[in-house]
Amino acid sequence: MPPEGVPRLGYDEILRFEEIHRIARVAAALGVTTVRLTGGEPLVRRGIVDLVRMLSQIQGIKRLAMTTNASLLSGMAAELRSAGLNSINISLDTLDPVKFERITRGGSLRDVLNGIETALQTGFDQVKLNVVAMSGINDSEFVELALMATRYPVDVRFIEYMPAGRSVPAEPNRFIPLSAVRSVLEETLALEPFTEKRGAGPASMFRIERGLGYIGFIPSVSEPFCNRCNRLRLSADGRLIACLYGAGEVNLKTAMRAGASDNQIAAVFRQVADMKPPVRSGTAAALVRELGG
Repeated sequence: MPPEGVPRLGYDEILRFEEIHRIARVAAALGVTTVRLTGGEPLVRRGIVDLVRMLSQIQGIKRLAMTTNASLLSGMAAELRSAGLNSINISLDTLDPVKFERITRGGSLRDVLNGIETALQTGFDQVKLNVVAMSGINDSEFVELALMATRYPVDVRFIEYMPAGRSVPAEPNRFIPLSAVRSVLEETLALEPFTEKRGAGPASMFRIERGLGYIGFIPSVSEPFCNRCNRLRLSADGRLIACLYGAGEVNLKTAMRAGASDNQIAAVFRQVADMKPPVRSGTAAALVRELGG
């Protein structure tokens, strides 16, 4: 998020709930079983509980998840769960309130921690904490963050720092390979590989000694998993995107508002799926150099 914020989109520029529902219904008919609501921040979208309810009722959708910063979650968790939301991913890059406010440009760590506790009390199938490892930001907190999985039944997932598409510049020298993060954790914690599948995510999971939860690692830069990525992203303004790192997209909003049929929408899904690269453009080593690792 740039300091000056981002341009606001008008109502007509973003997908209506009915359009999102239609796209998800067509996707389910093609075999998609999991839908995740992300952002930006999905909880600031007016009527988000209604959208969750609409999506949860689509035949074929077996799992409905959300990624959130959790600042508004404590007041909405019960409604979201009742509407059909199965699991929550919460961004949590630091446990230092001052650092948290700086990273999030004014966010409250207490609000997020309250959101985590409320989510656990509400009974979601899974609560995951996403930690982006960043040199000079949270590299002194990895053990403390991992220990959240000893106190709570959560998955603490460490994720490598990377630019979210070429249009978003990365800060130099922030990259830390997760092999280094794991080495730091293993100096203090006993990690035991856990091979059972937990959700649809790409993380390598580990049990933690005396832990209620699990530790996960997602080395998307140093060990790309493009060849087994099965995800497509639908943007708020209607673009169906093959890969966040830049591989191709088609604007479904334009197509639908021009009268596209369900079969034509399905054809766009197949078209964009064919755009997914077997490997990310550029090598992992080149991306690491770009990030200053």
